[in-house]
Amino acid sequence: MLSRRTVLAGSAAAAVAATVGATSPAEASSSGLDRAALQAALDRIGATGATAALARVDSPSGSWRGASGVAELGRPAKPPVGGQFRVGSITKTFVATVILQLAAEKRLRLDDTLQRWLPGAIPNGARITIRQLLQHTSGVFDYTEVLFATLDDVLRARYRTFRPEELVALAAARPPVFEPGTSWSYSNTNYVLLGLIIQKITKHAYARAVGNRILRPLRLHGTEVPGTDATIDGPHAHGYEPIEQDGEIVPLDFTDLNPSMAYAAGEIVSTTADLNRFYRALLGGRLLRPAQLTEMLGNPAGEIGYGLGIFQQPLPGGPTLWGHTGGIFGYLTYSFSTADAKTQLTVSINPWIGDFGPALTDLALLAFGVTASTARTLAPVVPFPMPGVRFPAS
Repeated sequence: MLSRRTVLAGSAAAAVAATVGATSPAEASSSGLDRAALQAALDRIGATGATAALARVDSPSGSWRGASGVAELGRPAKPPVGGQFRVGSITKTFVATVILQLAAEKRLRLDDTLQRWLPGAIPNGARITIRQLLQHTSGVFDYTEVLFATLDDVLRARYRTFRPEELVALAAARPPVFEPGTSWSYSNTNYVLLGLIIQKITKHAYARAVGNRILRPLRLHGTEVPGTDATIDGPHAHGYEPIEQDGEIVPLDFTDLNPSMAYAAGEIVSTTADLNRFYRALLGGRLLRPAQLTEMLGNPAGEIGYGLGIFQQPLPGGPTLWGHTGGIFGYLTYSFSTADAKTQLTVSINPWIGDFGPALTDLALLAFGVTASTARTLAPVVPFPMPGVRFPAS
Protein backbone atom coordinates (compact mmCIF):
# COMPACT_ATOMS: atom_id res chain seq x y z
CA MET A 1 0.00 0.00 0.00
CA LEU A 2 1.10 3.55 -0.62
CA SER A 3 2.14 5.53 2.40
CA ARG A 4 0.49 8.81 3.28
CA ARG A 5 2.37 10.67 0.55
CA THR A 6 2.11 13.76 -1.61
CA VAL A 7 -0.43 13.96 -4.40
CA LEU A 8 -0.72 17.27 -6.29
CA ALA A 9 0.18 19.77 -3.61
CA GLY A 10 0.65 17.89 -0.38
CA SER A 11 3.78 17.28 1.62
CA ALA A 12 5.86 14.59 3.18
CA ALA A 13 4.80 14.65 6.81
CA ALA A 14 8.41 14.77 7.88
CA ALA A 15 9.02 18.03 6.06
CA VAL A 16 6.29 19.92 7.83
CA ALA A 17 7.02 18.45 11.25
CA ALA A 18 10.54 19.87 11.56
CA THR A 19 11.15 23.17 13.35
CA VAL A 20 13.87 25.75 13.00
CA GLY A 21 14.62 25.51 16.70
CA ALA A 22 15.97 22.00 16.17
CA THR A 23 18.45 22.93 13.48
CA SER A 24 22.15 23.61 13.69
CA PRO A 25 23.42 24.84 10.31
CA ALA A 26 26.91 26.14 9.91
CA GLU A 27 27.25 29.90 10.26
CA ALA A 28 26.73 31.63 6.93
CA SER A 29 29.89 33.10 5.50
CA SER A 30 29.97 36.89 5.65
CA SER A 31 31.95 36.95 2.41
CA GLY A 32 29.47 34.95 0.34
CA LEU A 33 27.67 31.66 0.04
CA ASP A 34 29.01 28.83 2.17
CA ARG A 35 28.96 26.27 -0.60
CA ALA A 36 30.38 23.46 1.51
CA ALA A 37 27.68 23.93 4.13
CA LEU A 38 24.97 24.13 1.48
CA GLN A 39 26.15 20.86 -0.06
CA ALA A 40 26.34 19.24 3.38
CA ALA A 41 22.72 20.23 4.09
CA LEU A 42 21.65 18.89 0.70
CA ASP A 43 23.47 15.63 1.39
CA ARG A 44 21.61 15.35 4.71
CA ILE A 45 18.31 15.64 2.84
CA GLY A 46 19.30 12.58 0.84
CA ALA A 47 20.62 10.74 3.87
CA THR A 48 17.51 11.32 6.00
CA GLY A 49 14.55 10.88 3.66
CA ALA A 50 15.13 11.11 -0.09
CA THR A 51 16.54 9.11 -2.96
CA ALA A 52 17.70 12.28 -4.72
CA ALA A 53 17.77 16.03 -4.17
CA LEU A 54 18.70 19.02 -6.32
CA ALA A 55 19.11 22.63 -5.18
CA ARG A 56 20.13 25.99 -6.55
CA VAL A 57 20.72 29.35 -4.85
CA ASP A 58 21.00 32.62 -6.77
CA SER A 59 21.97 35.66 -4.71
CA PRO A 60 24.04 38.86 -4.76
CA SER A 61 26.81 36.75 -3.18
CA GLY A 62 26.87 34.41 -6.14
CA SER A 63 25.18 31.23 -7.30
CA TRP A 64 25.46 27.64 -6.16
CA ARG A 65 23.88 24.44 -7.34
CA GLY A 66 24.17 20.94 -6.02
CA ALA A 67 22.92 17.39 -6.33
CA SER A 68 22.77 14.50 -3.90
CA GLY A 69 21.65 10.89 -3.87
CA VAL A 70 21.20 8.74 -6.95
CA ALA A 71 19.30 9.32 -10.16
CA GLU A 72 17.83 5.83 -10.03
CA LEU A 73 17.75 3.24 -7.28
CA GLY A 74 20.09 0.34 -7.95
CA ARG A 75 22.44 2.45 -10.06
CA PRO A 76 25.40 4.53 -8.83
CA ALA A 77 24.96 7.62 -11.02
CA LYS A 78 24.19 10.88 -9.21
CA PRO A 79 21.14 12.90 -10.25
CA PRO A 80 21.87 15.48 -12.98
CA VAL A 81 22.52 18.78 -11.22
CA GLY A 82 20.59 20.71 -13.86
CA GLY A 83 17.99 18.02 -14.39
CA GLN A 84 14.25 18.36 -14.86
CA PHE A 85 11.58 17.42 -12.32
CA ARG A 86 7.84 17.67 -11.83
CA VAL A 87 7.06 20.89 -9.95
CA GLY A 88 3.48 20.09 -8.90
CA SER A 89 1.60 23.07 -7.53
CA ILE A 90 4.27 25.61 -8.40
CA THR A 91 2.31 25.49 -11.67
CA LYS A 92 -0.25 27.63 -9.84
CA THR A 93 2.05 30.68 -9.75
CA PHE A 94 2.46 30.48 -13.54
CA VAL A 95 -1.31 30.26 -14.00
CA ALA A 96 -1.98 33.13 -11.59
CA THR A 97 0.56 35.27 -13.45
CA VAL A 98 -1.28 34.75 -16.74
CA ILE A 99 -4.64 35.56 -15.12
CA LEU A 100 -3.25 38.80 -13.68
CA GLN A 101 -1.75 39.72 -17.06
CA LEU A 102 -5.20 39.27 -18.62
CA ALA A 103 -6.65 41.46 -15.89
CA ALA A 104 -4.10 44.18 -16.68
CA GLU A 105 -5.18 43.95 -20.33
CA LYS A 106 -8.83 44.36 -19.20
CA ARG A 107 -9.79 41.04 -20.74
CA LEU A 108 -11.20 39.97 -17.38
CA ARG A 109 -11.74 41.40 -13.90
CA LEU A 110 -10.73 39.63 -10.71
CA ASP A 111 -14.24 40.22 -9.39
CA ASP A 112 -15.85 38.55 -12.41
CA THR A 113 -17.86 35.51 -11.41
CA LEU A 114 -17.05 31.98 -12.41
CA GLN A 115 -20.52 31.80 -13.92
CA ARG A 116 -19.66 34.57 -16.38
CA TRP A 117 -16.78 32.65 -17.91
CA LEU A 118 -17.72 29.01 -17.30
CA PRO A 119 -21.52 28.88 -17.01
CA GLY A 120 -22.75 25.84 -15.11
CA ALA A 121 -19.27 24.48 -14.30
CA ILE A 122 -19.90 24.68 -10.54
CA PRO A 123 -23.45 24.89 -9.10
CA ASN A 124 -22.84 28.10 -7.11
CA GLY A 125 -20.57 29.67 -9.73
CA ALA A 126 -22.53 32.93 -9.69
CA ARG A 127 -21.25 33.55 -6.14
CA ILE A 128 -17.59 32.64 -6.81
CA THR A 129 -15.12 35.19 -8.17
CA ILE A 130 -11.86 34.75 -10.04
CA ARG A 131 -10.07 36.33 -7.09
CA GLN A 132 -11.49 33.65 -4.79
CA LEU A 133 -10.31 30.91 -7.15
CA LEU A 134 -6.81 32.40 -7.17
CA GLN A 135 -6.69 32.66 -3.37
CA HIS A 136 -8.46 29.40 -2.45
CA THR A 137 -11.33 31.20 -0.74
CA SER A 138 -13.94 29.85 -3.18
CA GLY A 139 -15.05 26.88 -1.09
CA VAL A 140 -14.91 24.62 -4.16
CA PHE A 141 -14.31 20.96 -3.29
CA ASP A 142 -10.85 19.57 -4.17
CA TYR A 143 -11.28 16.93 -6.88
CA THR A 144 -8.11 15.09 -5.85
CA GLU A 145 -9.84 13.85 -2.71
CA VAL A 146 -12.07 11.77 -4.99
CA LEU A 147 -9.62 10.93 -7.76
CA PHE A 148 -6.96 9.57 -5.40
CA ALA A 149 -9.10 8.14 -2.60
CA THR A 150 -7.47 4.67 -2.69
CA LEU A 151 -4.38 2.98 -4.08
CA ASP A 152 -6.48 1.33 -6.77
CA ASP A 153 -7.80 4.76 -7.77
CA VAL A 154 -4.25 6.08 -8.06
CA LEU A 155 -3.07 3.21 -10.22
CA ARG A 156 -6.12 3.48 -12.48
CA ALA A 157 -5.51 7.19 -12.95
CA ARG A 158 -1.76 6.98 -13.49
CA TYR A 159 -1.72 6.70 -17.29
CA ARG A 160 -5.25 7.85 -18.08
CA THR A 161 -5.89 11.03 -20.05
CA PHE A 162 -8.30 13.35 -18.27
CA ARG A 163 -10.11 16.29 -19.78
CA PRO A 164 -10.11 19.23 -17.35
CA GLU A 165 -13.90 19.25 -17.50
CA GLU A 166 -13.86 15.73 -16.03
CA LEU A 167 -11.79 16.92 -13.08
CA VAL A 168 -14.16 19.83 -12.50
CA ALA A 169 -17.14 17.48 -12.64
CA LEU A 170 -15.70 15.43 -9.78
CA ALA A 171 -15.73 18.57 -7.63
CA ALA A 172 -19.07 19.86 -8.89
CA ALA A 173 -20.75 16.67 -7.69
CA ARG A 174 -19.73 17.45 -4.11
CA PRO A 175 -21.13 20.21 -1.89
CA PRO A 176 -18.95 23.27 -1.30
CA VAL A 177 -16.57 23.19 1.65
CA PHE A 178 -17.88 26.62 2.75
CA GLU A 179 -19.70 29.61 1.33
CA PRO A 180 -17.49 31.58 -1.07
CA GLY A 181 -15.34 34.19 0.63
CA THR A 182 -16.04 33.04 4.19
CA SER A 183 -12.94 30.89 4.81
CA TRP A 184 -9.80 29.45 3.22
CA SER A 185 -9.15 25.90 2.00
CA TYR A 186 -6.65 24.76 -0.59
CA SER A 187 -8.34 23.23 -3.63
CA ASN A 188 -6.69 22.08 -6.83
CA THR A 189 -10.04 22.46 -8.58
CA ASN A 190 -9.67 26.24 -8.34
CA TYR A 191 -6.72 26.19 -10.72
CA VAL A 192 -8.27 23.70 -13.12
CA LEU A 193 -11.09 26.23 -13.45
CA LEU A 194 -8.59 29.06 -13.96
CA GLY A 195 -6.88 27.09 -16.72
CA LEU A 196 -10.24 26.73 -18.45
CA ILE A 197 -10.93 30.45 -18.03
CA ILE A 198 -7.61 31.26 -19.73
CA GLN A 199 -8.62 28.93 -22.56
CA LYS A 200 -12.04 30.59 -22.85
CA ILE A 201 -10.53 34.09 -23.08
CA THR A 202 -7.49 33.40 -25.28
CA LYS A 203 -9.17 30.73 -27.47
CA HIS A 204 -6.15 28.48 -26.90
CA ALA A 205 -5.05 25.98 -24.26
CA TYR A 206 -3.68 27.63 -21.13
CA ALA A 207 -0.31 25.99 -21.88
CA ARG A 208 0.10 28.20 -24.94
CA ALA A 209 -0.51 31.32 -22.84
CA VAL A 210 2.10 30.18 -20.31
CA GLY A 211 4.55 29.52 -23.12
CA ASN A 212 3.97 32.79 -24.98
CA ARG A 213 3.76 35.02 -21.91
CA ILE A 214 6.31 33.47 -19.55
CA LEU A 215 8.47 30.65 -20.85
CA ARG A 216 9.65 32.23 -24.09
CA PRO A 217 10.15 35.81 -22.84
CA LEU A 218 12.20 34.54 -19.88
CA ARG A 219 13.97 31.86 -21.96
CA LEU A 220 12.95 29.10 -19.58
CA HIS A 221 14.20 26.40 -21.93
CA GLY A 222 14.07 23.65 -19.30
CA THR A 223 10.40 24.23 -18.50
CA GLU A 224 7.53 22.40 -20.19
CA VAL A 225 3.76 22.15 -19.89
CA PRO A 226 3.59 18.48 -20.89
CA GLY A 227 -0.14 17.96 -21.42
CA THR A 228 -0.52 14.19 -21.74
CA ASP A 229 3.16 13.28 -22.19
CA ALA A 230 3.84 10.74 -19.44
CA THR A 231 7.63 11.00 -19.56
CA ILE A 232 10.12 13.63 -18.43
CA ASP A 233 12.03 14.36 -21.62
CA GLY A 234 15.30 15.75 -20.23
CA PRO A 235 17.82 14.25 -17.79
CA HIS A 236 16.12 13.65 -14.44
CA ALA A 237 16.06 11.72 -11.20
CA HIS A 238 13.44 9.02 -10.75
CA GLY A 239 10.60 9.46 -8.28
CA TYR A 240 9.30 6.66 -6.06
CA GLU A 241 6.35 5.81 -3.85
CA PRO A 242 6.54 3.19 -1.09
CA ILE A 243 4.23 0.20 -1.43
CA GLU A 244 3.80 -2.87 0.73
CA GLN A 245 4.79 -6.13 -0.94
CA ASP A 246 4.99 -9.46 0.88
CA GLY A 247 5.04 -7.65 4.20
CA GLU A 248 7.86 -5.28 3.20
CA ILE A 249 7.93 -1.67 2.01
CA VAL A 250 9.44 -1.48 -1.45
CA PRO A 251 9.81 1.42 -3.92
CA LEU A 252 7.42 1.74 -6.84
CA ASP A 253 8.96 3.85 -9.61
CA PHE A 254 6.38 6.59 -10.24
CA THR A 255 8.48 8.75 -12.55
CA ASP A 256 6.15 8.32 -15.51
CA LEU A 257 2.53 9.45 -15.22
CA ASN A 258 -0.03 11.22 -17.37
CA PRO A 259 0.05 14.80 -16.06
CA SER A 260 -3.44 15.57 -17.32
CA MET A 261 -4.49 14.37 -13.84
CA ALA A 262 -3.08 17.69 -12.62
CA TYR A 263 -3.67 20.05 -15.57
CA ALA A 264 -3.32 23.71 -14.56
CA ALA A 265 -3.15 22.75 -10.88
CA GLY A 266 0.22 21.01 -11.14
CA GLU A 267 1.48 19.61 -14.44
CA ILE A 268 4.60 21.67 -15.21
CA VAL A 269 8.11 20.17 -15.49
CA SER A 270 11.04 22.52 -14.84
CA THR A 271 14.56 22.96 -13.44
CA THR A 272 16.01 24.72 -10.41
CA ALA A 273 17.58 27.41 -12.62
CA ASP A 274 14.32 28.12 -14.44
CA LEU A 275 12.23 28.35 -11.27
CA ASN A 276 14.71 30.75 -9.69
CA ARG A 277 14.64 32.88 -12.82
CA PHE A 278 10.84 32.81 -12.90
CA TYR A 279 10.38 34.01 -9.33
CA ARG A 280 13.15 36.59 -9.73
CA ALA A 281 11.39 38.01 -12.80
CA LEU A 282 7.95 37.86 -11.20
CA LEU A 283 8.87 39.59 -7.95
CA GLY A 284 11.19 41.96 -9.80
CA GLY A 285 8.28 43.32 -11.84
CA ARG A 286 9.17 41.87 -15.25
CA LEU A 287 5.96 39.86 -15.68
CA LEU A 288 3.31 41.96 -13.96
CA ARG A 289 2.53 45.64 -13.78
CA PRO A 290 2.87 47.19 -10.30
CA ALA A 291 -0.89 47.16 -9.68
CA GLN A 292 -1.18 43.46 -10.51
CA LEU A 293 1.89 42.51 -8.49
CA THR A 294 0.38 44.36 -5.54
CA GLU A 295 -2.85 42.38 -6.05
CA MET A 296 -0.88 39.12 -6.11
CA LEU A 297 0.95 39.79 -2.84
CA GLY A 298 -1.64 41.87 -1.01
CA ASN A 299 -4.03 40.67 1.71
CA PRO A 300 -2.70 37.10 2.06
CA ALA A 301 -5.29 34.66 3.38
CA GLY A 302 -5.36 31.49 5.45
CA GLU A 303 -2.93 30.06 7.93
CA ILE A 304 -0.04 30.14 5.46
CA GLY A 305 -0.55 33.67 4.15
CA TYR A 306 -1.72 32.78 0.64
CA GLY A 307 -1.83 35.57 -1.92
CA LEU A 308 -2.92 35.00 -5.52
CA GLY A 309 -1.06 31.88 -6.61
CA ILE A 310 1.83 32.54 -4.23
CA PHE A 311 2.33 32.46 -0.45
CA GLN A 312 4.51 33.81 2.34
CA GLN A 313 7.26 31.98 4.20
CA PRO A 314 8.73 33.89 7.15
CA LEU A 315 12.26 32.90 8.17
CA PRO A 316 13.18 33.52 11.83
CA GLY A 317 15.82 36.20 11.97
CA GLY A 318 15.62 36.61 8.23
CA PRO A 319 13.36 37.85 5.46
CA THR A 320 9.79 36.92 4.67
CA LEU A 321 9.98 34.90 1.49
CA TRP A 322 7.45 34.54 -1.31
CA GLY A 323 7.02 31.48 -3.48
CA HIS A 324 5.24 28.16 -3.63
CA THR A 325 5.71 24.49 -2.92
CA GLY A 326 4.60 21.60 -5.05
CA GLY A 327 4.13 17.88 -4.89
CA ILE A 328 3.11 15.20 -7.32
CA PHE A 329 3.82 11.48 -7.08
CA GLY A 330 7.55 10.97 -6.51
CA TYR A 331 8.49 14.67 -6.43
CA LEU A 332 8.45 17.54 -3.93
CA THR A 333 9.59 21.06 -4.85
CA TYR A 334 10.25 24.19 -2.79
CA SER A 335 10.86 27.48 -4.60
CA PHE A 336 11.10 30.78 -2.72
CA SER A 337 12.51 34.26 -3.21
CA THR A 338 13.08 37.33 -1.13
CA ALA A 339 10.43 39.99 -1.78
CA ASP A 340 13.07 42.26 -3.34
CA ALA A 341 13.84 39.51 -5.89
CA LYS A 342 17.53 39.44 -4.95
CA THR A 343 17.87 35.88 -3.61
CA GLN A 344 16.13 32.67 -4.68
CA LEU A 345 16.27 29.05 -3.52
CA THR A 346 14.74 26.09 -5.34
CA VAL A 347 14.98 22.55 -4.00
CA SER A 348 13.67 19.43 -5.76
CA ILE A 349 13.37 16.32 -3.59
CA ASN A 350 12.50 12.76 -4.51
CA PRO A 351 11.15 11.73 -1.11
CA TRP A 352 11.58 8.36 0.49
CA ILE A 353 10.93 7.09 4.00
CA GLY A 354 12.45 9.35 6.65
CA ASP A 355 12.54 12.91 7.93
CA PHE A 356 14.46 15.33 5.75
CA GLY A 357 12.74 18.37 7.30
CA PRO A 358 15.58 19.58 9.54
CA ALA A 359 18.10 19.33 6.71
CA LEU A 360 15.78 21.27 4.40
CA THR A 361 15.47 23.97 7.03
CA ASP A 362 19.26 24.11 7.38
CA LEU A 363 19.56 24.58 3.64
CA ALA A 364 17.03 27.42 3.59
CA LEU A 365 18.64 29.27 6.48
CA LEU A 366 22.03 29.05 4.80
CA ALA A 367 20.67 30.12 1.43
CA PHE A 368 19.05 33.25 2.84
CA GLY A 369 21.91 34.18 5.18
CA VAL A 370 20.34 33.38 8.55
CA THR A 371 22.90 32.15 11.09
CA ALA A 372 22.21 29.28 13.43
CA SER A 373 22.62 31.43 16.52
CA THR A 374 20.01 33.91 15.31
CA ALA A 375 17.54 31.19 14.36
CA ARG A 376 17.84 29.44 17.72
CA THR A 377 16.99 32.58 19.69
CA LEU A 378 13.60 32.94 17.97
CA ALA A 379 10.39 30.95 18.21
CA PRO A 380 10.41 27.76 16.15
CA VAL A 381 8.32 27.72 13.00
CA VAL A 382 7.16 24.98 10.69
CA PRO A 383 9.19 25.44 7.50
CA PHE A 384 7.84 25.39 3.98
CA PRO A 385 4.20 24.42 4.46
CA MET A 386 2.82 22.41 1.57
CA PRO A 387 -0.95 22.81 1.40
CA GLY A 388 -3.01 20.18 -0.34
CA VAL A 389 -4.41 16.71 -0.22
CA ARG A 390 -2.88 13.35 0.62
CA PHE A 391 -4.48 10.04 -0.10
CA PRO A 392 -4.99 7.43 2.62
CA ALA A 393 -2.44 4.83 3.50
CA SER A 394 -4.99 2.05 3.54
